[in-house]
Amino acid sequence: MAGYAHPEALVETDWLANHLSDPKIRVIEVDYDPAANYELGHVPGSVLVDWRKDINDPLRRDILSSESLTELLRRAGVDPETTVVLYGDFNNWFAAFAFWVFTYYGAKNLKILNGGRKKWIAEDRPFTKDVPHPSAGKFTAHAPDAKLRVFLDDVKAALPKVKEGKIGLVDVRGPKEFSGEITAPPEYPTEHAQRGGHIPGAKNIPWAQAVRDDGTFKTPEELAELYRSKGITPDREVITYCRIGERSSHSWFVLKYLLGYPDVRNYDGSWTEWGNLVRTPIEKP
Repeated sequence: MAGYAHPEALVETDWLANHLSDPKIRVIEVDYDPAANYELGHVPGSVLVDWRKDINDPLRRDILSSESLTELLRRAGVDPETTVVLYGDFNNWFAAFAFWVFTYYGAKNLKILNGGRKKWIAEDRPFTKDVPHPSAGKFTAHAPDAKLRVFLDDVKAALPKVKEGKIGLVDVRGPKEFSGEITAPPEYPTEHAQRGGHIPGAKNIPWAQAVRDDGTFKTPEELAELYRSKGITPDREVITYCRIGERSSHSWFVLKYLLGYPDVRNYDGSWTEWGNLVRTPIEKP
């Protein structure tokens, strides 16, 4: 991990294997589909966070509140000084989303397991079906950090600067989603937007180009070249988006923590919001 801007935000599988008994560390698995993942086996001692039920507001199209996050992480046994290691399914998409949400509310000492479930399984490391019941923690969420998130009106207001090249807008979806050929990725075949295409001026840099076949992140040099080749440089504000905000959180993590870009914000409303609104401009070849 040498060369990353914030190497402390990433841990390898061997490191985690050697720290499973450390009481100062809490491992959290974040899944889109717990029945197909956590419930079949998980890293020993890891607590489940269900993306849909636990990190999203149950009524509004929004992330959970700071009060709900306080309750969630206390239930997971997290104290202010606890080191939290996040991993999950879909190449850590939802673990990255949790990292972004937790950071948005002021959580510290967060780390992502490089390679996630995929690499842990590939290395035949221990799994268990035992569900831990940690003692309640004392974590308290802070007020949201506005520098990490943008909303619909922010993106609309940014379009002139995107066109001028002063703001980098990164669409991290696959090429067929970006072109409008499809409106949902293969992983979500029934979850579509009304229109296909992309936000005007966006550069298509799919999240998958930042990782190797085993799900681990590419080298700092490879990542820097990937983004700079598309004009996404650290001297400007960068906004990432995808379809529901999870893949864009993955790219947000790459840009902010692995490459050290100083001003990166996630548009978690993403294409499910933009592609479904009346008169919202799109580009489609």
